[in-house]
Amino acid sequence: MPSLKEMRSRIASVKATQKITKAMQMVAAAKLRRAQDAAQNGRPYAERMAAVIANLAGSVSGEDAPKLLAGTGSDRRELVIVATSDRGLAGGFNSSIVRAAREHVGRGIEAGKQVSILTVGRKARDQLKRLYGDRSVAAIEAGGSPSLETARQVAAQVLDLFERGEIDVVSLFYSRFVSVVTQAPTRKQLIPASLETGAPPIDLKGAAYEYEPDEETILAELLPRNITVQIFSAMLENQAGFYAAQMAAMDNATRNAGDMIAGLTLQYNRSRQAQITKELIEIISGAEAL
Repeated sequence: MPSLKEMRSRIASVKATQKITKAMQMVAAAKLRRAQDAAQNGRPYAERMAAVIANLAGSVSGEDAPKLLAGTGSDRRELVIVATSDRGLAGGFNSSIVRAAREHVGRGIEAGKQVSILTVGRKARDQLKRLYGDRSVAAIEAGGSPSLETARQVAAQVLDLFERGEIDVVSLFYSRFVSVVTQAPTRKQLIPASLETGAPPIDLKGAAYEYEPDEETILAELLPRNITVQIFSAMLENQAGFYAAQMAAMDNATRNAGDMIAGLTLQYNRSRQAQITKELIEIISGAEAL
């Protein structure tokens, strides 16, 4: 059985840890509102751009359709973008994204596809390095807060690989923020551009629009920009989900530390009482012997 001094040291250590987890919980709660607003405010722009692309795509087909929209005609070479946060201490937030991506990559390899991986965030890089380190084409850090410049950097690498003919399909894995208690790992196809976005179609109210320049030229400009927008939107969703998951994880850790302190304190008091009782018995026995 540990000594009273060791138990006092352990109780003090758990109390110090509890203070840290409580502080992290409060910081995450303070940052969550701003991150949640940023994620929700970014959705209409991404959805509206997808709706515009879907509207333009309806009048473009065949050889006139850009490759980013129509694809290469094959799906044998796929690039999987896995976006997580750089930091942990958020429960299973990062692991759930990586797990969904790992299952998708595994199915692709079993089907005989050539799958490569691009990670955004240190946690994705670290968790996938052991199994699929030889398939990694790039590893980019997410940073402390979502940056449009980082999204452009990722999109530039994706477009470069596509233009060189090294990939046919691009999938993005991230966590969609649903609520403070729910974050849903999500897969979104970036190339060929997915037109099933759930965004409401553009209501032309019976009007006929003529585009200047033509639809093909507009799509050639919008499609690369759409990749940047979708990646940036995913990073915003990730940040909101990370702070929500971290707040919940630190709340659980704080309560668990409190339970541990209560148990250790009870054990300490019992040991101290037993020691005092033993000392009293020894004193009484010595007095009686005299």
